[in-house]
Amino acid sequence: MRVSAKKLSDYPWILRPFFWNQKRKYGAILQPALLWARVPRLFGAVAVLYGVLDRKSSPLSPILRSLVTVRVSQINWCNFCVDLNSATLAKRSGSTEKVEQLSQWRTSELFDDKEKVVLEYAEAITYSDRQVTDELMLKLSRFFDQDGIVELTGLIAFQNLSSKFNSALDVPAQGFCKTPHEHRQ
Repeated sequence: MRVSAKKLSDYPWILRPFFWNQKRKYGAILQPALLWARVPRLFGAVAVLYGVLDRKSSPLSPILRSLVTVRVSQINWCNFCVDLNSATLAKRSGSTEKVEQLSQWRTSELFDDKEKVVLEYAEAITYSDRQVTDELMLKLSRFFDQDGIVELTGLIAFQNLSSKFNSALDVPAQGFCKTPHEHRQ
């Protein structure tokens, strides 16, 4: 990593329950959390935003959210994000098939029309040489109302923030997903 984490005892006490929860949920404290937490207010803002986007009542299904987070992470070369989000996708979908086929989503029969439109939208936002078109928005509107499109856009933007942060700081994978994953294509 290009920036080091502090010793756990050097973080404000108010952040320690977040670390405890991560250790309980993932078996380890997530390295990016330790980096974001170097600036506690920034960590708090990121944690709240993530909580809103990954809530049970989201109009986006858990599998769809995971597809988006893995694909954006692949594009942004975030080893940590691909690792953690691939493990989450495999858990949510009950297999590693979609993880293994995600970089070929356009030609894979594993992905339905809704998932393909969402992945096309995620790529249009994430790749700097692409744009969201009116035609793409029309395709999205077949599956989502305007609030759903806003939430999907927020999730994609958040994952770009997160994966670019981790990639820039060279946060390594923590070994959550044992499946080989492909990067950018």
